[in-house]
Amino acid sequence: MTFPQYPQYPQRPQQQNPQQPSQYQQYPQQPQYPQPQVNPYELWLKRVKSVFSRIGAGMCLMVVIWYALAMVLSGVLYQVLHATNLPNWAVYVASDAPLYLVAMPLAVLIMGKSSVIETRKFDMKPGQFFKLLVMCFPLMYVGSLIGNMLASLLSGGNASNSVSDLAMQFNVWNVVFLVILGPLFEEWIFRKELISRTRKYGEKTAIVFSALFFGLVHMNLFQFFYAFALGLVFGYVYVRTSKLRYSVVMHMFVNFMGGVAAPWVMTNIDIDSLMNVLTSAENGDGTAMMQWMGQNATGMMIFGIYMLLYCGLIIAGVVLLIRERKNFVFYTAPEELPRGVRTSTAILNVGVITYIVVTVIITAINLMM
Repeated sequence: MTFPQYPQYPQRPQQQNPQQPSQYQQYPQQPQYPQPQVNPYELWLKRVKSVFSRIGAGMCLMVVIWYALAMVLSGVLYQVLHATNLPNWAVYVASDAPLYLVAMPLAVLIMGKSSVIETRKFDMKPGQFFKLLVMCFPLMYVGSLIGNMLASLLSGGNASNSVSDLAMQFNVWNVVFLVILGPLFEEWIFRKELISRTRKYGEKTAIVFSALFFGLVHMNLFQFFYAFALGLVFGYVYVRTSKLRYSVVMHMFVNFMGGVAAPWVMTNIDIDSLMNVLTSAENGDGTAMMQWMGQNATGMMIFGIYMLLYCGLIIAGVVLLIRERKNFVFYTAPEELPRGVRTSTAILNVGVITYIVVTVIITAINLMM
């Protein structure tokens, strides 16, 4: 058990009935002036709200600094490379270097350490880790479907997923930035830093809070829903173990499947010739399709194996989510926020609202570009 069994937050004040004066006591013997009432419970809620607001302000500043520096660095790289389109490595450097090296450390400094608590660390058994990893795939698939449909609906079908287009270009930079650096830095700030500062107000509150920030920081409607869902799983893994290694490895595996395995599978198929063959088949020419299948037999076999594996993981994940839904464990935190005030305290504050507004605006801009 990570936390004490009972919460230790101030209680709501109890209403007391004033004593009725005696019939013989018409006036008090001493003047009784109104005294200022100090409500410990309200003071505590105000303090907790300020903690969440400060976190939101730090993360908002992170996004602003990141975007500003990324634009400057992109302009510099365009000038240095004399290119109209930046190569993959330059795109990653322009985006990730300002975030990982400047914006994230500044955000952590702004958030401070006053609300961080020490927790016991636990190991996760391989079987439990594998179950939770498999559960990620149906969540990611459904979240991706929702994001794609909404993006297409809101943009009139004109939106393009630039992040997916970048990830689907099979090269070593996907391994460096998507599989290694991305999970390391993102799990550090969204799980370790955010959850460590908020978990004493409730484990569920901290997990949802971290997942929301994780989904919004992508500033891409195609990614928001599946990133939020994955953030819930990664957050649960971190809360139950207090060890970052498990969520990092899980994050790495998910990014490897989408940023390395999938692009490699597609390199084994000549997509351009396939589109031409499909057009010919629609016009009644089936011979070209047969020839294409014969020429791309190996690539189609690899693609078929990949799809079978992916579909198998989705089905297994759905089964596990249903079967294991009652086995998720949450312990009472030292200053557990009572029901009814969790959203108003953790979300409805100046810092967090500003973060949400800024990321949503940038998401809308990216959707229309």
